Amino acid sequence: MRLNDAIAGALLLALALVILFHVQSFPKIPGQNVGPAAFPGTLAALLAVCALVLIVRGWRERAAQPWLVPGAWLRMPMPRRRLAVAVGVLLFYIGASDRLGFIPTGILCLSAMFAVLGVRTRWVLPLSVVTTLLIHTVFYKGLRVPLPWGVLQPWLW
Repeated sequence: MRLNDAIAGALLLALALVILFHVQSFPKIPGQNVGPAAFPGTLAALLAVCALVLIVRGWRERAAQPWLVPGAWLRMPMPRRRLAVAVGVLLFYIGASDRLGFIPTGILCLSAMFAVLGVRTRWVLPLSVVTTLLIHTVFYKGLRVPLPWGVLQPWLW
Protein backbone atom coordinates (compact mmCIF):
# COMPACT_ATOMS: atom_id res chain seq x y z
CA MET A 1 0.00 0.00 0.00
CA ARG A 2 1.34 3.40 -0.87
CA LEU A 3 0.29 6.53 0.97
CA ASN A 4 0.79 9.93 -0.51
CA ASP A 5 3.76 11.62 1.15
CA ALA A 6 1.50 14.43 2.39
CA ILE A 7 -0.51 11.99 4.52
CA ALA A 8 2.61 10.31 5.93
CA GLY A 9 4.13 13.73 6.57
CA ALA A 10 1.01 14.92 8.38
CA LEU A 11 1.08 11.86 10.64
CA LEU A 12 4.78 12.37 11.39
CA LEU A 13 4.21 16.07 12.05
CA ALA A 14 1.45 15.23 14.51
CA LEU A 15 3.79 12.80 16.28
CA ALA A 16 6.56 15.43 16.41
CA LEU A 17 4.19 18.02 17.89
CA VAL A 18 2.96 15.59 20.54
CA ILE A 19 6.56 14.82 21.51
CA LEU A 20 7.48 18.52 21.60
CA PHE A 21 4.47 19.24 23.77
CA HIS A 22 5.25 16.35 26.12
CA VAL A 23 8.94 17.15 26.65
CA GLN A 24 7.98 20.57 27.97
CA SER A 25 6.85 18.82 31.16
CA PHE A 26 10.28 17.26 31.74
CA PRO A 27 12.06 18.74 34.80
CA LYS A 28 14.73 21.41 34.38
CA ILE A 29 18.16 20.78 35.90
CA PRO A 30 19.31 23.85 37.86
CA GLY A 31 22.57 25.34 36.61
CA GLN A 32 22.54 23.48 33.29
CA ASN A 33 21.34 24.56 29.89
CA VAL A 34 20.80 20.99 28.70
CA GLY A 35 18.16 18.95 30.49
CA PRO A 36 16.27 15.71 29.93
CA ALA A 37 14.12 17.31 27.24
CA ALA A 38 17.04 18.34 25.01
CA PHE A 39 17.64 15.11 23.10
CA PRO A 40 14.00 14.06 22.47
CA GLY A 41 13.09 17.67 21.73
CA THR A 42 15.86 17.99 19.14
CA LEU A 43 14.86 14.73 17.48
CA ALA A 44 11.20 15.81 17.44
CA ALA A 45 12.14 19.14 15.85
CA LEU A 46 14.16 17.33 13.16
CA LEU A 47 11.23 14.94 12.63
CA ALA A 48 8.92 17.96 12.19
CA VAL A 49 11.24 19.44 9.54
CA CYS A 50 11.32 16.13 7.64
CA ALA A 51 7.53 15.86 7.96
CA LEU A 52 7.09 19.33 6.45
CA VAL A 53 9.32 18.33 3.52
CA LEU A 54 7.16 15.23 2.99
CA ILE A 55 3.97 17.29 3.14
CA VAL A 56 5.23 19.75 0.52
CA ARG A 57 6.45 16.95 -1.75
CA GLY A 58 3.20 15.02 -1.39
CA TRP A 59 1.11 18.10 -2.06
CA ARG A 60 3.02 18.72 -5.30
CA GLU A 61 2.53 15.10 -6.44
CA ARG A 62 -1.17 14.89 -5.55
CA ALA A 63 -2.27 15.36 -9.17
CA ALA A 64 0.02 12.62 -10.50
CA GLN A 65 -0.56 10.12 -7.72
CA PRO A 66 -3.70 9.23 -5.76
CA TRP A 67 -3.75 9.77 -2.00
CA LEU A 68 -3.89 6.03 -1.36
CA VAL A 69 -2.83 3.17 -3.64
CA PRO A 70 -3.71 -0.26 -2.23
CA GLY A 71 -0.98 -2.83 -2.75
CA ALA A 72 -1.45 -6.18 -4.43
CA TRP A 73 -0.71 -7.90 -1.10
CA LEU A 74 -4.11 -6.74 0.20
CA ARG A 75 -5.79 -9.19 -2.17
CA MET A 76 -3.70 -12.18 -1.01
CA PRO A 77 -4.73 -14.13 2.11
CA MET A 78 -1.27 -14.94 3.54
CA PRO A 79 0.03 -11.35 3.91
CA ARG A 80 -3.28 -10.31 5.47
CA ARG A 81 -3.04 -13.23 7.91
CA ARG A 82 0.52 -12.27 8.82
CA LEU A 83 -0.53 -8.67 9.41
CA ALA A 84 -3.45 -9.81 11.58
CA VAL A 85 -1.16 -12.07 13.65
CA ALA A 86 1.39 -9.25 14.09
CA VAL A 87 -1.30 -6.87 15.36
CA GLY A 88 -2.81 -9.61 17.54
CA VAL A 89 0.58 -10.48 19.04
CA LEU A 90 1.22 -6.82 19.83
CA LEU A 91 -2.16 -6.45 21.54
CA PHE A 92 -1.62 -9.72 23.42
CA TYR A 93 1.77 -8.52 24.66
CA ILE A 94 0.31 -5.20 25.83
CA GLY A 95 -2.48 -6.96 27.71
CA ALA A 96 -0.66 -9.98 29.11
CA SER A 97 2.95 -9.02 29.78
CA ASP A 98 2.39 -7.51 33.22
CA ARG A 99 0.45 -10.49 34.55
CA LEU A 100 2.20 -13.26 32.64
CA GLY A 101 5.69 -11.71 32.55
CA PHE A 102 8.07 -10.79 29.77
CA ILE A 103 9.64 -14.21 29.27
CA PRO A 104 6.46 -16.34 28.93
CA THR A 105 4.72 -13.63 26.89
CA GLY A 106 7.76 -13.20 24.65
CA ILE A 107 7.98 -16.93 24.02
CA LEU A 108 4.28 -17.11 23.10
CA CYS A 109 4.45 -14.03 20.86
CA LEU A 110 7.58 -15.13 19.04
CA SER A 111 6.20 -18.65 18.61
CA ALA A 112 3.09 -17.26 16.95
CA MET A 113 5.12 -14.97 14.70
CA PHE A 114 7.62 -17.67 13.75
CA ALA A 115 4.81 -20.10 12.97
CA VAL A 116 2.92 -17.70 10.72
CA LEU A 117 6.13 -16.63 8.97
CA GLY A 118 6.88 -20.21 7.94
CA VAL A 119 9.68 -21.23 10.30
CA ARG A 120 9.99 -25.01 10.46
CA THR A 121 7.83 -26.42 13.24
CA ARG A 122 10.68 -28.10 15.08
CA TRP A 123 12.56 -24.79 15.29
CA VAL A 124 9.70 -22.56 16.45
CA LEU A 125 9.94 -23.22 20.20
CA PRO A 126 13.76 -23.37 20.51
CA LEU A 127 14.16 -20.15 18.52
CA SER A 128 11.44 -18.46 20.55
CA VAL A 129 13.04 -19.42 23.87
CA VAL A 130 16.58 -18.45 22.85
CA THR A 131 15.50 -15.17 21.24
CA THR A 132 13.34 -14.19 24.22
CA LEU A 133 16.12 -14.93 26.69
CA LEU A 134 18.59 -12.97 24.56
CA ILE A 135 16.25 -9.97 24.36
CA HIS A 136 15.59 -10.20 28.10
CA THR A 137 19.32 -10.27 28.87
CA VAL A 138 20.06 -7.28 26.67
CA PHE A 139 17.27 -5.16 28.12
CA TYR A 140 17.33 -6.33 31.75
CA LYS A 141 21.08 -6.66 32.31
CA GLY A 142 22.63 -4.49 29.61
CA LEU A 143 20.20 -1.56 29.44
CA ARG A 144 18.79 -1.93 32.98
CA VAL A 145 15.18 -1.85 31.77
CA PRO A 146 12.91 -3.38 34.42
CA LEU A 147 10.91 -6.01 32.57
CA PRO A 148 7.88 -7.62 34.26
CA TRP A 149 8.45 -11.05 35.83
CA GLY A 150 4.78 -12.01 36.18
CA VAL A 151 4.28 -15.69 37.00
CA LEU A 152 8.04 -16.20 37.35
CA GLN A 153 8.21 -13.82 40.36
CA PRO A 154 8.02 -16.63 42.99
CA TRP A 155 11.10 -18.33 41.48
CA LEU A 156 13.37 -15.28 41.68
CA TRP A 157 16.17 -15.51 44.20
